[in-house]
Amino acid sequence: MTEEEKKEESKATEEKAQDKEEQIIETEEKQVEESEAEAKGEKKPEEEPKIAPEEVSKEAIEEEEKEEEKKKEEAEEEEVEEELELKDQVISIRRVSKVVKGGKNLSFSALAAVGNENGMVGIGKGKAREVPPAIAKAVANAKRNMIEVPLSGTTIPHFIKGEAGGGLVILRPASEGTGVIAGGAVRVIMELAGIKDILTKSIRSNNPISVANATMDALRKIKNPTEVSKIRGKIKEDIWQ
Repeated sequence: MTEEEKKEESKATEEKAQDKEEQIIETEEKQVEESEAEAKGEKKPEEEPKIAPEEVSKEAIEEEEKEEEKKKEEAEEEEVEEELELKDQVISIRRVSKVVKGGKNLSFSALAAVGNENGMVGIGKGKAREVPPAIAKAVANAKRNMIEVPLSGTTIPHFIKGEAGGGLVILRPASEGTGVIAGGAVRVIMELAGIKDILTKSIRSNNPISVANATMDALRKIKNPTEVSKIRGKIKEDIWQ
């Protein structure tokens, strides 16, 4: 090796030694600063954990599912409250039989009415081998077939006739305090519909099913006074004068 090469090698070694000394000094200074900060009670602010986008989406989905469950529960509670407001009453129970090869199959047929005593009423039939299931089926069928009856105070707005099979029922509005002048299936339906003053007459058949269907036919035909007054351009009080 020449003298020049030896000089260059010595310079490189010296530079490396200086770099190592500088690194050692920097580390010592950092340790001193950290020890002073700990003695004063100061801590470096910890970085907040970053939430991955996948975790955010999972949390949002869970919150949405919880909200949907709450809404479903509220809707179920409202349905239960509506059902609690409804009242049901049995109109008739009959024992029926079907003749088959081995003899007769006996069962029970029930006719029930359901209403909220505020303009909503319906009737339904159910059949089963025992009485309680037959009544339960009739009540469920009546809830599915409910109609809204337009009322005028405590009575109906106008005179109406209803007909179904062999049954014919006449409904007349009555003044306040008259009461429900009716019997059998007609009385049950009137009370559950919330009609407190009415005059009724059942003609022809006395079959409770025919009478009940005729009564419901009459209630379906009742017209709303406000709608008729708008169509005819008259005051409600002057429509059926």
